[in-house]
Amino acid sequence: MVAFAVALARATLVPSPASVSMTHTNLHPGSSIRLYFDQPDWRDTVKQVGGNIVLGVPFGFLLPVLFPRTRGLVRVVLMTALVMLTVETAQGLLVTGRAFDIDDVILNSAGAFLGYLVLGRRLGRALHPRRVRWWHPRRPEPVVAEERPAGLWRRKRSADSASGAEKPVASDTDQATTSKRARWTLPASLRAKRP
Repeated sequence: MVAFAVALARATLVPSPASVSMTHTNLHPGSSIRLYFDQPDWRDTVKQVGGNIVLGVPFGFLLPVLFPRTRGLVRVVLMTALVMLTVETAQGLLVTGRAFDIDDVILNSAGAFLGYLVLGRRLGRALHPRRVRWWHPRRPEPVVAEERPAGLWRRKRSADSASGAEKPVASDTDQATTSKRARWTLPASLRAKRP
């Protein structure tokens, strides 16, 4: 983050006296981008447009990692836009040879958008698990079957069959809710207690 802050300051806040005659304030979204694409040299276009997008990419993955409350695509883009508006205002008011350009803010925010989609979302979720809020649906806890020794069931069944005692007949609701396999493996006294 410190290295990125230094790089951002050097790229945006270093005076450029040679550019004073070429700089102008731009408050109309899209006009500077059109000028960039109308240039005959495509390398200048890539440098201007691509450089502004690349400058915003680190915001996309650093913000969710360092500030968990800024997780989410909209929050990351808005926070980037706010920081870059501050930088552009400082450029326009304080730095020689630099001017405020709303298109730079748009391109930087687009870079943050890409950075968040590529890496920031995964990093943010890996380092800061999502908190369960009261409005999130709760998952039911898995029901763990109680383990019983197999020998007890065999002895009980064999004792019932040896004594010749009749098993109680299960009710219709019991038969509807229990599976065929469960009726044959559970004693009748336990089947009657099953919900």
